[in-house]
Order: sequence, then structure tokens, then C-alpha cells
Amino acid sequence: MAKWTPRHEAPEPLEGPVVATITGGTIVWFVLFLVQLPFYGWFHDHGHLWWLWTCLAGGGLGLIGVWYVRKRDAAIRRAAENGRDAALRAQ
Repeated sequence: MAKWTPRHEAPEPLEGPVVATITGGTIVWFVLFLVQLPFYGWFHDHGHLWWLWTCLAGGGLGLIGVWYVRKRDAAIRRAAENGRDAALRAQ
């Protein structure tokens, strides 16, 4: 017997302050890294050193994310301007 699942249209993606969100998250990762850095010895002794490197990796990946979303926002703005220009030329 097949499971019945209703078919729905996919909702439009939510757009918000993406660059600010990614930048904020990146800052949080780096702050967590810096806060944990003085306790390097304790983390090493207790086998939790990966916590420190996870925060550093999160900050590094966040920098890539900031670069990506800035490029994405610029491309979206460019596409909107080109669409607006094409609409004005068509009139």
C-alpha cells in the first residue's frame, strides 16, 4: 500500500539580510576560537582539542561563505538592474 502524501507547490525562498547573517555567524565562530585558545592545554589533556579546531574551521568556512553571499547579492542586483533596463527599452 502506497503512502499518500499531498503534493504542494514549493514556497518561494525567503530573502533576508544574508550577508549580515553569515558575517555574524563567522564572527561568532572566531570569537569562540579565541575564547577557547587560552585553555589549549586543558582541551588537549581531556581529549577535546577538536572543539578548538572546529571553531577555527567554522570561522574559515564562514569567510568563504561571506565571499560567496556577497558575490551572490551582487549578481542578483545586477540581474534586477538588467531586467529593469530591458523593460525600459521595450517600452
